[in-house]
Amino acid sequence: MDVLDLACELIRFPSVSRDSNGPITDFVQQRLKELGCAVERCDYRDAAGVLKSSVVSKLGEGSGGIAFFGHTDVVPADVWFRDGPGPFEPTVEGGRLYGRGSCDMKGPVAAMLAAAGRVAKLDPKAPLYIVCTADEEIGYAGALDVVAKSKIYQEMVQGATRGVIAEPTRLGVVHGHKGTYGFRAVSHGRAAHSSTRDGINANLAMIPFLTEMKAIYDETETDPAWQDDTFDPPTLSWNICMGDGGSALNVTARESVATVSFRPMPGQDADALVQRARRKAAACGLDFEVPFQFGPLYVDPESAFIREMLRLTGADRSRTVCYGTDGVVLQDIREKVIVGPGDVAQAHTVDEWIALEQLERGTDVFTRIMRHYCCG
Repeated sequence: MDVLDLACELIRFPSVSRDSNGPITDFVQQRLKELGCAVERCDYRDAAGVLKSSVVSKLGEGSGGIAFFGHTDVVPADVWFRDGPGPFEPTVEGGRLYGRGSCDMKGPVAAMLAAAGRVAKLDPKAPLYIVCTADEEIGYAGALDVVAKSKIYQEMVQGATRGVIAEPTRLGVVHGHKGTYGFRAVSHGRAAHSSTRDGINANLAMIPFLTEMKAIYDETETDPAWQDDTFDPPTLSWNICMGDGGSALNVTARESVATVSFRPMPGQDADALVQRARRKAAACGLDFEVPFQFGPLYVDPESAFIREMLRLTGADRSRTVCYGTDGVVLQDIREKVIVGPGDVAQAHTVDEWIALEQLERGTDVFTRIMRHYCCG
């Protein structure tokens, strides 16, 4: 299973998160079956009724071993400037593979599958797990579904299996990343011509709530309790977005919506900030909801597991990153790292690419990790 061929095949599936990833999951599932893996499929329908699929597989028996995690969905490629057949037709040029998802993360998934093909020939003595999820790019719904339904995943947890999340890190070892929280406050008014007394401008009740959100922002940007210098940036990235439905200047706003997201770091009481916002929303008469709240991923950088991963990858030290991964959902996998080919600077970009050297070296590194934990 040549890694470049696999990556090209995966890119050809237009598995944008808003659409079904069923066809690409069929392809991955078939490749895993050909390796002799036991395979379990987890299907669900998203909020729009679109069918989504994840696949969980196991090669070998026993406990322990290693699990590799990837996702098959990609961000949209509605804008693609590169000349040629388009974002879902892979192109090799100048030592690079171009195509949507080449870096994030169909290239890394291809390296996982190619490495698993090598290890399958070695009669592994401990299990090798491969997991490919849906909807990682839009809220980890596929990983949540796997955790809730997969029997193989539960075996993995009970067997104290370690994990590798194969997001692009240029094959560096990442021992931690920020979490992701989000909440929404909604103010209700009544639309009417602004020259009359008939309207109620929803923005007015929102103003004191926004004042409190600005105060929290200022605190988290200046108070050391909300900062961690092992991350860059070292703050929560408290982000406030607003909308009132595009009311005309001469119409009172019927509704005002404030959406806040932030990225907590290890050891921080993120729930305290959410409760503070909830209390202020109640005082202002606003509706309040928390659509998602995922804590950070963190493994002690001095642990034996991290030291072993540094040895296997050839990296000199581990680090943190500020983006999120399915790892925030996989909390039952106690020891896990992020290691994968490709540079996150190329992820989600117009004309996305991955270096061919990274694909080849990623396959070699993944093979080394798999052999160490599964073949003794």
